[in-house]
Parts: sequence; C-alpha cells; structure tokens
Amino acid sequence: MSLRWRASSKGNDFMRRGPAAHGPSCAKRLRESGAERGHSTDEIARAIQAHCSVSLLRARRLARGLTLAEAADQIRELVSDWDRAPRVTVEQLRLWETGGHQPLRTTVLVLAAFYGCSPGDLGLDESETVAEVVLRAEHRHRQSAEVIPTSAVGERIPTAAEHLSHRVDAARRAVDRTLASATVNSSQLDHIDEMVLWASQEYISTPPALMLTRLIDLLAEVEGLAACRQPAAVQVRLSELTAMLSTLTADALMKLGDLTRSRSWYATARTAADDSGNSELRARVRAQAAMLPFYYGPIANAVNLCREARVISSRAPTSATHAFAAAAEARALAKLGADAEARTALRYATNVFEQFGGTSADDAFAFPERRYLLYKSGTLTALGHTREARQVQEQALVLYQDKTGIDPALLRLEAAICYARDRSPDEACQLAGATFLRMDPAHRTPIVEERAREVVEVLPPAIRTSRAARELLEIIELPPSRM
Repeated sequence: MSLRWRASSKGNDFMRRGPAAHGPSCAKRLRESGAERGHSTDEIARAIQAHCSVSLLRARRLARGLTLAEAADQIRELVSDWDRAPRVTVEQLRLWETGGHQPLRTTVLVLAAFYGCSPGDLGLDESETVAEVVLRAEHRHRQSAEVIPTSAVGERIPTAAEHLSHRVDAARRAVDRTLASATVNSSQLDHIDEMVLWASQEYISTPPALMLTRLIDLLAEVEGLAACRQPAAVQVRLSELTAMLSTLTADALMKLGDLTRSRSWYATARTAADDSGNSELRARVRAQAAMLPFYYGPIANAVNLCREARVISSRAPTSATHAFAAAAEARALAKLGADAEARTALRYATNVFEQFGGTSADDAFAFPERRYLLYKSGTLTALGHTREARQVQEQALVLYQDKTGIDPALLRLEAAICYARDRSPDEACQLAGATFLRMDPAHRTPIVEERAREVVEVLPPAIRTSRAARELLEIIELPPSRM
C-alpha cells in the first residue's frame, strides 16, 4: 500500500514509501531555498513539480507562494477589463491543477499571461500565449508592405518545416503533460500510508465486523485516487495499498464465515499485489490467502499457496514473509496428515525464523516471535507432539498482551486439544469452555467455534458424550447475550 514495503520505526515491515516524506510546508521550503540560490520562478516551479509530484500548473502557483483563493483573485483582477474574459473561480482552478477539468483555450491564454510563461510550461494544451498574439499583430503592422503568404483571414501560413516542428513540440508537451497530470501528491499518499499502518495495527485487536467497515472506507478512498491515471511510482504505491487493504478485508470476511466474499477479496488482493510488482508483497498476500483453505479446506490448496509464496520470496530467504510462508506451510502439511513433510517444513521454518530474528512490530503484517510460536504450536498439535506443543503454547502466551485478538484463544484451545489427545477429557473441555466464555463475543467467530468443537472431536468416541463434552458444546451454542 502504490506504496513501498519498508521497514519503519513504527514497526511495519511491509509498507513502502516513495520519495522522502513531504510535509505541508514542503513547497514553501523549496521556494525559499530556490530564492536564496537565485533561482528563477520557472526553476523553482519545476523543482516543486518534480519533488512534490504535483502538476506544473499547481507548481507555478506554489512557486509564487499563492493560495488558490489568492491566485483566483489576482487572475480575475488581471482580466477585469478584458472583453469576454473567462470566469476563474477557486474550484475551477483547483480542478485545472489536479486534472479534474481541462481549461478552454481562452482560459489557457489567461493562465499563461498570468504566470508569464507558455502553455506548455503549465502542462496545458499547446496554444498561443497572449504575448505571441500581440507580437504577431505588431509584426503584421510593421510588415504590411511585404508580400507574405497568408490565410484568408490574413494570418501567415507556416511552412512545412515549421508545421512539423510545431507538431514535434506539441507531442513532447503532451507527453510531459500526461506524466505531470497526477491528481495525487506525496502528502496524500503519506496520509493513506499512515491510515493503512493504523488499520493493520488495530486489526490485531478489533473485532472483524467492526474492522470491516473501517477497511471498506479506506478502500473507497484508495480506489478513488487510483481511478485516475497516475505516474508509475504513484500507481505502484496505490496498488500496494489496495493489496494490503484487500488482504485485511478478505481475512476479516473469513473470520466472519463469509467464505465466498473472502475468496473474491483474496483474488483482488493478489491482482493488486501482482500489479504492484512488489515480490515480497506478492508472496505475503498468497501466504495470507492460504489461511482460508487451511481453516475451511481443501488443505492441499493451503499447502500450494504457501509453497508459491516461498518461491516468490526466495530472493529474500531471511525475510519476514519467507519465514511466515514456511511456518504456514508446516502447519498446513501437519493438518493434511503429511507428517514427514510437516516435520521437514517445520525445521526449515525454524531455521528461517532464527536467521530472520523476528520483529518487534505490532501489526497484522508483522511476524514477531509470538506469531511464529502460534504456527509452531499448530504444527506440533496436529502432529500429536503434545508435550512439546504445550511448552510452545506457554512460551507464546507470555508474549501476548491483553488486547491481541483471537491468537491467545487459539493457543489455549490448542492446549485443550493436547489435553484431549493425552486422555484428560475433563481438563480439556473445561479449558476450552473457560477460554470461549472469556472471549469478547465479537471475537467468537466461526474459526474459534470450529477450533473449540475440535476439542470434542479428538476425544475417544466413547467420551464424546460425557458430561464435560456436552457442557462444552452447550457453551459453544449459547447466544452471546447468555454468556
């Protein structure tokens, strides 16, 4: 989130920024710095346009230190005594600067006259400036006795060479205009970067139904910016932002049990990630998408997605994404029943994680030690290595804070499964029931319910109708208001 994945002091290893961050006074600093160095207004404007990713027209205004209102007032004053002068308002000027509308030719002449430059220097359609019109009139008066090829209205007819030169210059300016027509500046992108980082941090503890509304709002904002053609660097950041938000949306829908929509959103996330060209992001989206078939089947699809993620991220074999993909693959293989492959994959994941070293980040796209231990617990539990699994679960629970979503509950439910496998049915059902009751009702999603039911399913058939097992199933079936 297009954005660049980047390691930041705020702990998000996967957000990516473009050029250096710009604050609101960025143009002012460039203007003052340029003035101190004796740069012309044209040079300052082009520096602002290149550095701040704004249109040439906006850069011209910023180079003069004018607000939209001030520029509109001064333009209206300039043309106050002109015949048929175009109307210029703050809103029109804003739309022209952002590419929302294109000014008419007469307005282009006014803007060129106001800024004292050619239309091409404003990134607008090639046409004559006011100065050129005046100079041509004066030239006709001075050369009235000369025989010059003219059109029916008395204008000089350009030669073939001049016509070609004009087309060449017009083509170049048209390309420049397209490249400079971004409607998104770096400040807007930085703001959205921060919002996506905030969302990924809040995602850990916020119930999925509530988080879903926030994610949709953010996606609407990003989609609105991406709807217009942007320069390549901006488009990449927007694609990355879209991939990240789509992944979180798909995950929230999966937790809520809306599998059809979750699959669709994961597909959208993969498309956006592929569009960004960011290998680590492409791998991360696929590893995350493996969670859907892991919980709801078919498990083989989860294994395939994790392996695909590992291949894509193999250029950075010690990255957080590669470690995450390896650990997720080990857990999926264990659940699939491929014990030997799962043990091999777990050893590989452990080696990758030890080289990677974990991260202190606290957001949905991070892979700290506690999340690695969560996947290791799932692998060992599925393999039936209950003693080692319980040690890992205790180690992981120490690392989880109070507000960390469903992960601690999943660890405790896996501990209950281990007790069930060790033929301690009462202890298993009591732990699972207590875990379920302690959870925020908003977090009691189908994933948690199925994991709690699994405690009963792994019990020997003769014990599944015991009192403790029946009580656990009754707890799971209770409506939230009765808990």
